[in-house]
Amino acid sequence: MAMLDLDWFSAMRRAVEAHRALFEAEPTIAGRTAYEGVGEGGDHALVLDRRCEDAVFAELEKLHSDSGADFVAISEERGEVAFGDPSSPGRVVIDPIDGSLNVRRTLPSHSLSVAISSGPSMADVELGFVYEFGAAEEFTAKRGEGAWLGDRRLELEGPGYGLEVVGLESAEPARIAPVVGALAGSAYRVRVIGSIAITLAYVAAGRLDGMLSARPCRSVDAAAAQLLVSEAGGAVEFEGFDLGQADLGLDARYAVRAARNTELLESVRAAQERSPDA
Repeated sequence: MAMLDLDWFSAMRRAVEAHRALFEAEPTIAGRTAYEGVGEGGDHALVLDRRCEDAVFAELEKLHSDSGADFVAISEERGEVAFGDPSSPGRVVIDPIDGSLNVRRTLPSHSLSVAISSGPSMADVELGFVYEFGAAEEFTAKRGEGAWLGDRRLELEGPGYGLEVVGLESAEPARIAPVVGALAGSAYRVRVIGSIAITLAYVAAGRLDGMLSARPCRSVDAAAAQLLVSEAGGAVEFEGFDLGQADLGLDARYAVRAARNTELLESVRAAQERSPDA
């Protein structure tokens, strides 16, 4: 069976249920503040990060063994793991917990983000899945077919009120201060959610008029949700890279920005260029 013919969304929904059980089993900040080494993405890994990743990989193993389809998983903790032929062009890009600080501090906004790609770049992503645990919302996208929040198709509309609400990510004070200053006069309010995948999904849903990262992000943070924005009719880009150049490898780093349309993206771009890493 071809990789793209597999029932990826059902597999990820099972992973969501496994994640929810893990969160319910460890409800305290103290209990969630347990680390287990350093992940392949370079960050200290929570025990919860690894257990959530295990749940996703259990679903990947079942898909591979049941179908014989070959693909390479790219995940924040384990790095690159081949299921079958390691030369297969298919990629599964996973962030088992996007918003690890939120989940550690028992803040509700964190997500499971999974992208299914037919090749090595953001332009090759065919399916996107983002589950937001705080609101219990599922965002999905299929290249060329659209994006959905649950069963509702997402279709971004016209200019509205401009940059009424902008999402900021990677919100270290020293990094966001110049960005916030650059947004003065063009944005009415800012919001910091703590998950790049959720913030991009909120752009796709029209809840945010734009978003930007104040520092470079990894492929696992944005691969699934950037497709949500594009398929909903919005605009998304990675600073310095065309989508076809934005690699899905775990070592790739790039600043991401998005907006409801190209006009608003220009305003977001101007603010992002004021960040320390611009």
